[in-house]
Amino acid sequence: MDSRLYVVTGDAFLKGRTLESVIRAAIKGGADCIQLREKDYTGRQLLEAGLLLRRITAEAGVRLIVNDRIDVARAVDADGVHLGQSDLPLQAAREMLAPGKIVGISTHNVQEAVEAERMGADYIGLGPMKPTATKLDTEPVVGPAGVQEVRRHVRLPIVAIGGIKAEDVAEIIQSGANSVAVVTAVIAADDVEAAAKRIRSIVDLERGARV
Repeated sequence: MDSRLYVVTGDAFLKGRTLESVIRAAIKGGADCIQLREKDYTGRQLLEAGLLLRRITAEAGVRLIVNDRIDVARAVDADGVHLGQSDLPLQAAREMLAPGKIVGISTHNVQEAVEAERMGADYIGLGPMKPTATKLDTEPVVGPAGVQEVRRHVRLPIVAIGGIKAEDVAEIIQSGANSVAVVTAVIAADDVEAAAKRIRSIVDLERGARV
């Protein structure tokens, strides 16, 4: 799975706006993959949000990934799931999902990235790039240097994540990441569409320069 701007939901950062309006604006600005990640939602809330996001992403031709919850991903016919190091093993997820669905794995170092590739992941999330307020159990910072190191060892698409702001994107893509995943840099922006457009344009520019 090769994306460019991967936007992760964050209910706490909606600033009174609806999830639908914020995600539609993010997609209009250039988000090409949306991940439903709401650790505090009940199963019912996740299902409702997932159905809403599936409708929006299907209309826009954008991928929908569900964090952790394979059951929710199946129920809403998401394009795939994203799993952490302590979640179900990748092979188990494959057996539970329909053929052709995407499985991404969170990684924090070369060893985890190599293992994810060996097991058949479709992409890796690599991070955190910087300290982040959206995760309390943060691993040591990877940074652009870590992206370079991982890129030397794997061919999988790398989605850099963790504390990324627009001013960080160019260096991260130059280091070998295929895309960036963001929460607050887009979801919490006063102008969501403009924030997404700015980040997407930087990714496009740097990837074009890398070809």
